[in-house]
Amino acid sequence: MPSCHPGRAYDWVVAEHDGIERIEGVEVGQYVGYRFFRVDPAWRRLPIDERVAGKDAFADVVDEFAGRIEGLRAYSTVGVRPEADFFLWTITRSYDDLLALGAALNGTPLAAWLETPYSYLGTTKPSVYTDKKRIRQGRVMPRNAPYLVVYPFVKVRPWYFLTFEERAAAMREHAEVGAKFVTVTNHTTYSFGIDDQEFIPAFEAEEPADFMHLMMTLRETEASRWTERDTPIFVGKLGDVRGALDALDGAVAEIPSAETLYTAPDGSRYPSPAR
Repeated sequence: MPSCHPGRAYDWVVAEHDGIERIEGVEVGQYVGYRFFRVDPAWRRLPIDERVAGKDAFADVVDEFAGRIEGLRAYSTVGVRPEADFFLWTITRSYDDLLALGAALNGTPLAAWLETPYSYLGTTKPSVYTDKKRIRQGRVMPRNAPYLVVYPFVKVRPWYFLTFEERAAAMREHAEVGAKFVTVTNHTTYSFGIDDQEFIPAFEAEEPADFMHLMMTLRETEASRWTERDTPIFVGKLGDVRGALDALDGAVAEIPSAETLYTAPDGSRYPSPAR
């Protein structure tokens, strides 16, 4: 009997368990996770060598998984949001990768001092409101911009009782406004049934202020009337995970730029964002 393979589409996919069949023609997309961490202030009173060892072990796990899955990036929020000091953006074809990464991070000394105030999970699929030939077929493809804005999103339930034409018209207007902000890249994913929110909008940006102007403009669109919740909002700065961890205890006075620091585990540099 054939079994499921992550990321592969079948006309009819049969799972490993007898009598269990996946939905016909539906491809398993990417699983996209955002896990936020806050360090216990008491950790900063540990001896320096213990803090360094804990950070090194945590970073080693991140580096290992970054070489195994589609994407794993670290973002610092130190000094901006009180709920979180940094977060990880994970992209993979296998849900089990998220579990394995979480277990491996829990095995590091630093994990004993970390809380996870927020964690969001979504999956990818092509939008029903957009010409699928013109988009990336529902895939998240980061461009390594310096900043990432992430938040949970829920629409009011009456939105889903509008006709498709009404919803499509509202979303076309929404997309047309977004297209004018060329320094902002949208990576929205879907969370229906697998997390508390309905969507996870995530936007790469050259400057946080660019996204502010986009959101202020979108407030005047029809689609905005149907928003129930779009907070909390987090703005993270992309960097090497070791730099994000060093910011926890002031081992670095400044988070280096993404262009300078963000390097793949094999030593090759990711492309710098276009200016």
